[in-house]
Amino acid sequence: MSTTAASPTTSIPAGTWNIDPSHSSVEFTVKHMGIATVRGQFTQFEGAIESDGERASVSGTVDASSVTTHNEQRDQHLASSDFFGVEDHPQITFKADSIELGEDRTVRIPGEITIKGVTKPIELTGEYTGGGVDPWGNERVGIEASAKLDRREFGLEWNQALAGGGLLVSNGVTLVLSASAVKGA
Repeated sequence: MSTTAASPTTSIPAGTWNIDPSHSSVEFTVKHMGIATVRGQFTQFEGAIESDGERASVSGTVDASSVTTHNEQRDQHLASSDFFGVEDHPQITFKADSIELGEDRTVRIPGEITIKGVTKPIELTGEYTGGGVDPWGNERVGIEASAKLDRREFGLEWNQALAGGGLLVSNGVTLVLSASAVKGA
């Protein structure tokens, strides 16, 4: 018996949808000493969703030097070669050839992310938050999604062992994306 995978479908309306950075966010969380969750974000990014009304794709670029955790010393360390190496690798990129929506508005976005020059597969999951027209007449759609990754796979290996065991910075990182996208002309 032969099985054929159903092609991904989407109810994202046809068009080019440009990510609105003033109403979107690219964030991450990581454990510090296994005790507290440290949150960070990138303040400079861009992206677009392309849809023909049935299939959709997405791409995005983050300015790695725009990382902020609201601690200047930590932010400088994150920008250094110990972590993002922004001098040699100024951008983090994401590309997905499909956005799969479930009947319950769940979203699955299998794609590839490139951090510090290393490209790996990643799968974002979350919710298609729908669409509408804002007060200024702009058509918008929204997606909220997250994914977990191991930062060591991208060469972000700096760490410090703790006297009582464990590590200063967890290797597991959660990416959290909230995107409001405006339909292009």
